[in-house]
Amino acid sequence: MSAALEESLPAVWAARPTRELVRLAWPITVSTLSYSAMTLCGTLFVASVGADELAGVGLAGVVAFALLCFAIGMLRGIKTVVAQARGAGRDELVDDYLGAGVGFALGLGGVALVGGWLLAPLAAGLCASPAAGAFAQAYLRLRILSAPLMLAYCALRETRYGEGDARTPMRASIVGNVLNIVLCAVLVIGLDLGVAGAALATVVGESAQLAVLAWPARARLVRLRWRPVAARAVWAQGAPTGLQFVMEVGSFLLLTAVVAGMSSADGAAHQLVLQVVNVSFLPAHAIAEAASVLVGQAVGAGRFELVRRVAWRALALGLAYAAACTVVLGVGGGAIVSAMADDVHVAATATALVHVGLVFLLADAANVIARGVLRGAGDVKFAAVVGVLTAWALTPPTAYLLGIRAGWGAAGGWIGLAAEIILGATVFWVRVARGSWRPAADAARAALAATRPAPARHEEALAPGAPAPSARCPRRLASTDDEDSLTRNPLETVPAEVGS
Repeated sequence: MSAALEESLPAVWAARPTRELVRLAWPITVSTLSYSAMTLCGTLFVASVGADELAGVGLAGVVAFALLCFAIGMLRGIKTVVAQARGAGRDELVDDYLGAGVGFALGLGGVALVGGWLLAPLAAGLCASPAAGAFAQAYLRLRILSAPLMLAYCALRETRYGEGDARTPMRASIVGNVLNIVLCAVLVIGLDLGVAGAALATVVGESAQLAVLAWPARARLVRLRWRPVAARAVWAQGAPTGLQFVMEVGSFLLLTAVVAGMSSADGAAHQLVLQVVNVSFLPAHAIAEAASVLVGQAVGAGRFELVRRVAWRALALGLAYAAACTVVLGVGGGAIVSAMADDVHVAATATALVHVGLVFLLADAANVIARGVLRGAGDVKFAAVVGVLTAWALTPPTAYLLGIRAGWGAAGGWIGLAAEIILGATVFWVRVARGSWRPAADAARAALAATRPAPARHEEALAPGAPAPSARCPRRLASTDDEDSLTRNPLETVPAEVGS
């Protein structure tokens, strides 16, 4: 590895990981808000129409995410393998990982689309009233139409993150969400299309954010190829996370179904408070994603001593933000949800759920950040097993025992959710602190060293004696403080030639 490359990656931020975490995390926060923000926008506009519409859209939104969650989790593996490749100076592998990710996205998106149409009647049957069920079915069948495009956006976004570019996906998500808000106002309120209008607005918004992200890289995207070796690497890194997402979302979907079956007020309050507390959840998730990128670079470069440093700095940032949110919701959470709910029973139930949520906001930040660190180190199987076990052992049983049998309603289910999050955070941080992720990190480096780059295409083959592509068009390796390095398109740069 050249000295210039070594200087451009972990060595650049080793002395100031907090600054690098913030640089990556704040645009990721905006981008990560995209899917939830579109659902929240539709929820807020539909909430002004009626409680049945609100309950139906809330449940359908959870079902739609359940259909997509494996693919979303699996595609996160792209970020890790790209970050590790860049840390090791293997930039020539990034296109292969991107090609595999786009292929997986389109295939899994098609499966989700078909599944959404087939499962829509079953989702309707989970609602407390026939009217809410009809709204859930209509919303789900329209919302799921954009599944392949939304997943393709995820593949591109995760590649950007792995390369250290968090701002380009942020710009794309802003465009998509602004368009979604405008269309929600026009379709839901102006044209009185209700639930259907909210779903159509989201489909258009998700399509727009993909177009904005893909257009600057269009020349490169048409040259992508499917390489089995790259696909296996993405799958090995992402599939455990995808399975974890499926099982955890399945547990949460069961919780949502149990709560929705209690009463329309419980179901509506559950969805309303969930959207509110997402404001505190998602920045911690963004910090976790940023930590995953930096840990991946450190592992790829063999700088294992930086992993714990990144982990503790990320935890400090996450806890600071979560603490601020806890104070805000503790003081004004009841007033916030009461203002969003027209029904007095929904408002009272939502206020109780806010109080339960205050118990686990700090633990949730610690939980997701530890997972991000473990994923960046390649330790995905442990995180998946612990996440699945805690989700199914605690949340659904507690929802039944406390929510239904003890008569505590939606608050009983949320107590189980709090126990799941707190236990998971404790187990994950013990593993991070003890360094038990090291064998997985060693295995990731070994697999990367054994991966050969794709053979050059015939038309791109060099004539005898011609200089290498990187010699003809060297890429300037800029530090993270270089504004140009933050705004230029990393998908259009020429990979630098590096040694082993």
